[in-house]
Amino acid sequence: MTDADAPMMQIGELADRAEMSLRTIRHYDEVGLLTPSGRSDGGFRLYTDADFSRLMVIRRMKPLGFSLDEMAELLRVVDALGAVDADADGAEGGGGAVPDTRARLDAFIADAAERRARLERQLAMADEFLELLRSR
Repeated sequence: MTDADAPMMQIGELADRAEMSLRTIRHYDEVGLLTPSGRSDGGFRLYTDADFSRLMVIRRMKPLGFSLDEMAELLRVVDALGAVDADADGAEGGGGAVPDTRARLDAFIADAAERRARLERQLAMADEFLELLRSR
């Protein structure tokens, strides 16, 4: 099935599935993070399951404190690696592009791991605080 054949959903269904507001999704469109795959005859945004997956990447980055610019950069890396995977049956030829892109992905992974560890420490402190309050 091609993207053109993929089932489409309106923004309300996407928002419900992602547990996000319409306003947030529209904002991500305005800043170029999540472009709808199509438009209805009435001009409404239409999204595919691939768009939903992209939105979930964005949603998962948010609690880790990534900026919109950092989110956009990671999505470019993911898109570039996806394009390489799609062309995997073709000739090699990208020079150093693939290793550079993978290195950028590795940097995001390391950064996300650090941010997660920081959140884990904050959660432990919150648990200690709650326990302190409950013991009174």
